Parts: sequence; structure tokens; C-alpha cells
Amino acid sequence: MASPILHLRDRLDAVPISLVLFCARIFPAAVFWQSGQTKVEGWQVTDSAIALFQEEYRLPLIDPWLAAHLAAFAEHFFPALLVIGLATRFSALALLGMTMVIEIFVYPDAWPTHGVWATCFLLLVLRGPGSFSLDAIIVRRFPF
Repeated sequence: MASPILHLRDRLDAVPISLVLFCARIFPAAVFWQSGQTKVEGWQVTDSAIALFQEEYRLPLIDPWLAAHLAAFAEHFFPALLVIGLATRFSALALLGMTMVIEIFVYPDAWPTHGVWATCFLLLVLRGPGSFSLDAIIVRRFPF
């Protein structure tokens, strides 16, 4: 009985962590990118996105116009960096911060979803992007 379990464990241990890190980059990035797409039309932040920040999100200490523009930028810029694996730890940290703001001020009841995002971002901050990334290529080419 123990032998099949140990064999399965060994097989699972053989899965490259870089594959898991790749998934932790791609899937949350897609969620944020899609959210960013709802806020823009072409290169412009929509009036409906600004209204969303005025009427529904109501973030403290920040003007809704500015918040909508910053969110639209962040939801496009940082996911793009995550997908290519460039400045991964920084991008994951930025999106972790954004996730915390969403959880605390906007949708506190969505903690299970936000917890999954936060876990992916924490994994990336703590372990980096893995070998399938521009960060890894840069480090191999220019070791610090």
C-alpha cells in the first residue's frame, strides 16, 4: 500500500515548480487584464468606469477620476509584465496591494477569491517567476 503512495508522491515532486509559478503568473494576470478592459475604450478610461469608482467603490483618500485611471493602468501594465515574467516580484507585489484594497474597501465578502489571488501573488513575491520568464533569462545572461 505504501509503495503506490510513495511512487505518486515522487511523481508529483518531479513536477517543475516553474510550471506552478507560470500558472500563478498567467491566471491572476488574466483576471486583472479582463477587469482593466472593462474600464477602457481604446486608450481612454470610460465615464462608466469613473462612475463606478464614484458610486460603488468609493475608495477613501483618492479622487474617483484618479482612482479609475490608476486602476485601468495597473490592471493592464502589471498583468502584462507578469505574463512575460518581467519585474515579476514587483508586479506581483503591486497586484497584491491592489487585491488588498479591493478586499478591504470594495468587496470584503469576496475574500475566498481574493485569497486565491493573494496566494498566487505571495508565491511569486517569495519564489520569483520561475524559469519560464524574462526575469530568468536576464539573470542567466547577467548574473548579479
